[in-house]
Amino acid sequence: MSFISVKEKLSTPKYKQIILSIEQALLGGTLKKGDQLPSVNNIRDKFSLSRDTVLKALNELKTRGIIQSIAGKGYYIINENINTTQKVFLLFDELNSFKEDLYNAFLSNLDTNTQVDIYFHHFNYDVFSKLIYESIGNYNYYVIMPANLKQTNKILEKLPADKVYILDQTHDELTQYSGIYQPFEKDIFNNLTKGLDLIKTYQKLILLFQEQKQPQGMLLGFKSFCEQNNLDHEVVNNLQNRTPKTGEIYLIPDDRNLIVILKKIKEAQLKLAKDIGIISYNDTILKEIVEGGITTISTDFNKMGAQLAQMINNKMTLKIENPSTLILRHSL
Repeated sequence: MSFISVKEKLSTPKYKQIILSIEQALLGGTLKKGDQLPSVNNIRDKFSLSRDTVLKALNELKTRGIIQSIAGKGYYIINENINTTQKVFLLFDELNSFKEDLYNAFLSNLDTNTQVDIYFHHFNYDVFSKLIYESIGNYNYYVIMPANLKQTNKILEKLPADKVYILDQTHDELTQYSGIYQPFEKDIFNNLTKGLDLIKTYQKLILLFQEQKQPQGMLLGFKSFCEQNNLDHEVVNNLQNRTPKTGEIYLIPDDRNLIVILKKIKEAQLKLAKDIGIISYNDTILKEIVEGGITTISTDFNKMGAQLAQMINNKMTLKIENPSTLILRHSL
């Protein structure tokens, strides 16, 4: 414990002196990754401190990602970089090309010396809750993409509300949290309306909607648009046994099924745009090129990532709507 120094007459708070001692030991090589720190009680007793003072120092180092606590064993060095000033817990539903754009924009716009740890729940409530429970107290901010999981508020209430940001989808029970969201119901209605003249040249509009993954607002907006415009429509949960027919338009929210429907169109010897139409969700560079270009309804994920970083950099508590636009291309 010789590397820890706490002096009575210094103006620096005692908990800060503990932090500085550990930082200096890391810089000097006295402490290294994997080393165990003295126990809370040992530091308390040696320097006649309160337990709260020692814990305040250790918790700050913990949220900066420099140390880790292991139940029943103590505190260990996990990161020798003392320049990390804050840590962000980032929980995505899954990784795909447009969320990668969001992630990269977020990282590139964050203040320096901010560490981001990214996790994925893959639309599994048990994984979602486990990851959050294990993160409690380890981060300065928590960025959560709840997707369409239900009752996530019961898990998130364990976190400090002013440190939580909700991303992409939000729900009625999460209104107390800041974040950036897509208004899916409004977006799909408004953007389909922009393409109404083209849509009317086809006979039937079909939405591929997988309840486990897709936002409920997408389904509501789609049905409202079709009913208001008296359009023949159908909602399907997979394309496995479906053969595309002349006069149909498919609204495909995910990239995997976009490839599936394109393959099926070729197998049916149909001509895209002339015989059959496609509207995809979330734009990528690939969609600019495939089949001469795929029409998309898409939000700006780079903007979303940059705005999120700005909110965390400036400790802003806001709810920001990130709307979508219709990008017309050859597939419609």
